[in-house]
Amino acid sequence: MKQLPGGFMQGRKLCITQPENLNAKMKIAHVLLLVLLSAGVPALCEPKEQPGVQPVAPTQAPRSRFAALDDVRLLGNGLLQLGQSLREFVQKTKGQINDIFQKLSIFDRSFNQLSVLTSEIKEEEEELKKTTVVLKASNDEIKGLSVQIVSKVDSILQEKSSLHDKLEGLEEKLSSLSNGLVPRQQAAEISSLREVIHSQETSIRELLRAVTDQSDQLNLQRMKIKTLEEKLSRKPQETIEKIPEVFSSEMPMLSAHQPPHLTSTSELMRDLPSDCSQLFDRGARVSSVYSIQPHGSEPFMVFCDMSKGHGETVIQRRMDGLINFDQTWETYENGFGALQEEFWLGLRNIRSLLVRGNSVLHVQLEDWKQGRHSSEYTFYLHGPEEDYAIDLRLLSGDLPDPMGNLTGMAFSTKDRDSDQQRDSDCAHGYTGGWWFNACGDAFLNGKYFQMRPKGRTERRKGIQWRSGPKAFTSLMSTQISVRQMAPPSSVSSTSSQTEVFH
Repeated sequence: MKQLPGGFMQGRKLCITQPENLNAKMKIAHVLLLVLLSAGVPALCEPKEQPGVQPVAPTQAPRSRFAALDDVRLLGNGLLQLGQSLREFVQKTKGQINDIFQKLSIFDRSFNQLSVLTSEIKEEEEELKKTTVVLKASNDEIKGLSVQIVSKVDSILQEKSSLHDKLEGLEEKLSSLSNGLVPRQQAAEISSLREVIHSQETSIRELLRAVTDQSDQLNLQRMKIKTLEEKLSRKPQETIEKIPEVFSSEMPMLSAHQPPHLTSTSELMRDLPSDCSQLFDRGARVSSVYSIQPHGSEPFMVFCDMSKGHGETVIQRRMDGLINFDQTWETYENGFGALQEEFWLGLRNIRSLLVRGNSVLHVQLEDWKQGRHSSEYTFYLHGPEEDYAIDLRLLSGDLPDPMGNLTGMAFSTKDRDSDQQRDSDCAHGYTGGWWFNACGDAFLNGKYFQMRPKGRTERRKGIQWRSGPKAFTSLMSTQISVRQMAPPSSVSSTSSQTEVFH
């Protein structure tokens, strides 16, 4: 190691560390330049002679005016490393700047998308406000209709009471006139008048029933309007799809020549339950008429029985004989009757309820001694290409099983015979559609008798459930309903079957 002019130390090796930033690199470059300048101009770096001091004679050889070759090489290598470091720093800085520009571009696109979404939300909010106004107007209209219906019901009840009074008066007059030897012509007139009054009373009773059904339907629509208003009040700022119409002006009736899902043109809510079981799971506990939409089918109205601790969809009911069940194939396929009274839901709708499988058929019977009984079966219904053939297996019940031989049987009506009888037509002779094997022991769509019929021939053609080898009984009421099968642990074991009808 030797000393250079200007106070720098010269050596064979020089360790140059990599600078961490641009300032450190510039400082090293400045130092190296100073070294080069000091090596080339040694005269500038020599110390001045102080006055009064005698110069000392040099004891070493004269110094060279040029820097050593090793020092120049060392300096060159240092400058080369400095240049490379500066180039890498510049490239790294360019990459960071490009990343910053890309992030700014992404931010601009996201901001534009948010702006578009905000405008869409504002438009939908305006549409929801308009829908709310329409719903409020419809609710007011329904309230007015309800008030009118109540007033009509009151007037009808008053007319009914007045007709009853007139009828009692006429009966008294009739009895007094019969005692006073009334002429035959006058007696015939009185009898015809009595028949007219009876027919009017029947018409009034039917009108009351229709008004009651309409009132129930209005209450159902009012509940739907209230539900929609709650949804609108809970989510005014969210993006909501357009709400379809939920009002239906039709009564809960099943047309005898038209599929029931065509009687309701605006019952198209997207959130309809698939059956009454799902409706029960959502909190419904009142047995009434509801709208459902099974998987892959159009919405239609059904009667839900919520009294068993779960929801059951009723597919058949007999109670008073007002509905004629001796219908054609088309009518049995589409359904008929009144959902609040007697009805058959329709083979097409029953099939849509059972597409997922794992269904339970619940049969409830009541005889004329007020004895109530029930049976449950695993239930599956094939499609129209197999004439709605049935598959059954008994699960439980307190009745004998006269339906065990119906598995695989197709449905029969008076105009389409699919039973196993070669010499007779069961549906035509028994006056009603059913799954017949050999005219069978169970027939719940037969002719309704107001009391237990007399005579074996008439007894076999009523609403029957055979309880023994020779005993047949015409029932007072029946109800057939379906539901989804519960988990295996909750299915009760098959109970012992005892004979209950005598």
